[in-house]
This record gives sequence, structure tokens and C-alpha cells, in this order.
Amino acid sequence: MAKVDLAQVGKNSLKSAETGEIVELQSLWQDQPVVLFFLRRFGCQICRWMASEISKLEPDLRASRVALVGVGPEEFGLKEFKEGGFFKGSIYVDEQKKTYKDLGFKRYTAVSVVPAALGKKVREIAAKAKADGIQGNFSGDLLQSGGMLIVAKGGEKVLLHFIQDSPGDHLPLEDISKALGISATVKAGQRPVCNDDVCTR
Repeated sequence: MAKVDLAQVGKNSLKSAETGEIVELQSLWQDQPVVLFFLRRFGCQICRWMASEISKLEPDLRASRVALVGVGPEEFGLKEFKEGGFFKGSIYVDEQKKTYKDLGFKRYTAVSVVPAALGKKVREIAAKAKADGIQGNFSGDLLQSGGMLIVAKGGEKVLLHFIQDSPGDHLPLEDISKALGISATVKAGQRPVCNDDVCTR
């Protein structure tokens, strides 16, 4: 995996989904550490489930003064994504997909995307998403992959750089909190466990 040049990638532009303002990527880590979650597509069922999983960390991130940011490669599906409330952080769009390219997030071909989309990991997460009532669609750019970048305050260093190998690849929540050196009060997909008269989460 290539080393991330924060000075270079930090100059890339993103568009705020809330205000339409164009900002430099580095402005997002200028005053606090940031977790940047790069979605494949806003309409992707698996991406929506991943967004909702990562959002479980939002209270812990906020308490530790860490920004949570979602980035999509196009505006297509953004309105429905926002209305669905899948993500608890700020949302931006990388309209030129320059940051996606600079971070090594691959693009599938029309031929390679089919087996990738039918892989075991994808099927497992699609089943979890469906069980959680999360739907998706096949509109927009189906060929882009995503990942995650966690950057220390002031762009001091990259704390974590994750590149999806398949559309179903995602980081466990504990890997995200560990990279930041914070403790999280939530576990991924943990169901209540009951014994005798006590129920715990």
C-alpha cells in the first residue's frame, strides 16, 4: 500500500452536502482528528449498512473531539441517503473522484465488478443490511470502491488507511477506535445477551 501524502491529498476539493460549499480536504483535519469514510455509492445497500455501523461510534468520537465524515464519489443518491439517516457525521462529495484515486481506491471494470459483487462477504453483509431494514439500489457509478482514512489533528500523520479489496470489506469498529486511541462503548452488531434475571448489551 502506497504511503499517503497528506500535504498533496489535503489540497483536493470536496463539496459539502449540507451547504454546497467547496472545501479543501485538509480543512477537515485542521482542528481535530478525523475519520473519513469513503463510500462506494450513496445508493449501495452495503455502504448504507457500513455507514450505519460506523455511526454507532459517533457519540464516542464526538466525546473525544474526533470528526466523523462520509465522502461519496457523486451526488447521485445523496438525497435518499440523507433522508434515510444512515450516517451520523458530515457528508461531502468528491465530484472529481480525485481523492478516491489518490488514496488508491480501485475502480472495477464491467467484467470484474460482477464476481466482486457476488462474493461471500458481500452476500453476508447484504443479509445483515436486509435484516436491519436497509435497502439499496443499483443507480449511479457501480464501479468505484471505497475505504477509510483516519488522520491525526493538524494532519500530523495518517493513523489508518484502509482500502476495500471487495465491496464487502469493512473495518471492525474496534480497529477504528484503536487507531484513534479511544475507548468505544459500542460493539459492532452485538445483540443483547440475557441470562437469568439480567440483560446486558
